[in-house]
Amino acid sequence: MRGLTRAGKRASEMALNAGGGTINWFPGHMAAASRAIRDRLKLADLVIEVRDSRIPLSSANEDLQPVLAAKKRILALNKKDLANPNIMNMWLDHFQSCKQDCISINAHSSNSINQLLGLVELKLREAILKEPTLLVMVVGVPNVGKSALINAIHRIAISRFPVNDKIKRATVGPLPGVTQDIAGYKISSQPSIYVLDTPGVLVPSIPDMETGLKLALTGAVKDSVVGEERIAKYLLSLLNIRKTPLHWERLLHRREGFDEEPGDRSVKGSRDSLRRRNRLNNSDAVYVQDLVMEVQRTLCSTTMEFTGNLDDDNELEGLIDAQLVALRKVFRIPHKPLDESHGPVSKKLLTLFRSGKLGPFILDDLPGQQ
Repeated sequence: MRGLTRAGKRASEMALNAGGGTINWFPGHMAAASRAIRDRLKLADLVIEVRDSRIPLSSANEDLQPVLAAKKRILALNKKDLANPNIMNMWLDHFQSCKQDCISINAHSSNSINQLLGLVELKLREAILKEPTLLVMVVGVPNVGKSALINAIHRIAISRFPVNDKIKRATVGPLPGVTQDIAGYKISSQPSIYVLDTPGVLVPSIPDMETGLKLALTGAVKDSVVGEERIAKYLLSLLNIRKTPLHWERLLHRREGFDEEPGDRSVKGSRDSLRRRNRLNNSDAVYVQDLVMEVQRTLCSTTMEFTGNLDDDNELEGLIDAQLVALRKVFRIPHKPLDESHGPVSKKLLTLFRSGKLGPFILDDLPGQQ
């Protein structure tokens, strides 16, 4: 784990130079929305703060942490299926050592959501004697899976209660004598616990380029704001500095599905085999699997053929450019000038990373292990 923060900063500096210029990360109206959430938080008896498991720290809103820390709070590290499970366990231990309730979840797994709701009910036991109705609010920065979590809770609420109780309104008030109706999903009867049906969208805190690029890489910042090529170069910088492509060396001996010369008979045979398997599976799953393996092989082979110094930024940038060129063939990008072809290659590479096809990653570093 040591040295990864230095690697991240170096990769972010290279991406900044590649893109040229500063970045206006978020429009002003999003900041206004975050300010409005502060008022709504006064109504909540418990807050579920959703973060991305791949960036447990970078996906937090630091400005709002003092407010959140004053509430009963559960950190829900979502998209755990995209994060390295061994390192994820270390993060859970870290938050527990900080006396912070934390759980890793997959918002698309009912078992995972039931575990989260069980923790919610456990944390609210102390408040049962004080309030007959309790309210839970879900907050988080963009694209951490708040809406997926809300939808999953809605489905569980429907399964738990009769039709008349599917969707109810909880009457709550931040101050004595002041009440407010808020639509929510009932998840418990004793006491009555409701989860707000509208998640709070927070603006991420972006103190530096490294944090901003991590958020962009995981999709919390729109690609159009940063530029797909800049984000892809940041990803390749991280992979190369961490020597990740070398972990895929075993794939060099399992070459099938794509390759070098159009007239190569083995390539033709493997393509025919691929088409047959696609027909048998009636899906794109086999094609995607073979595509991912070819991307990993290409990144591995270009890294092994690289004779320069990875500690030299200029030479590392040359390796990244060579990798983007090599991936152009893998992704079947039509022949264009190099500058024009990097965009389509970057887009496809980012899609594979964000869907977890390239493997599970955690981009943030554990405090104290930098």
